[in-house]
Amino acid sequence: MTTHPHHLQLTTIDTQDSVRIEVHGDLDHDSAELLLNEVTAQLAARPAMTDLHLHFTDLGTVDSMGLSALLMIGRRTTAAGVQLHLDDRPTRLDRLLRLTGTLDHLTAPPPPTR
Repeated sequence: MTTHPHHLQLTTIDTQDSVRIEVHGDLDHDSAELLLNEVTAQLAARPAMTDLHLHFTDLGTVDSMGLSALLMIGRRTTAAGVQLHLDDRPTRLDRLLRLTGTLDHLTAPPPPTR
């Protein structure tokens, strides 16, 4: 388990084929890169990963940089053939994802690999 000491705190719990990252705090201009870097590191370290779970129970605000980071995470997980799960989303995050038309895009299963 890894905990990062920033105003956005991430707790990463890994198993053999999945990773769970608990997001605590704001996902914004100042902190979005922290989440993106953690996801990128986990994808690189675990080529056999099948599922990435981002848990948002303790999520604060999300701005355009936070949304941009989520979209980049979606691209990277799709490229790696990893299913992205956005778990325990607060209403405000659901609203943002629906308003921007990105909810289905971020939660769709990855395309089959050839």
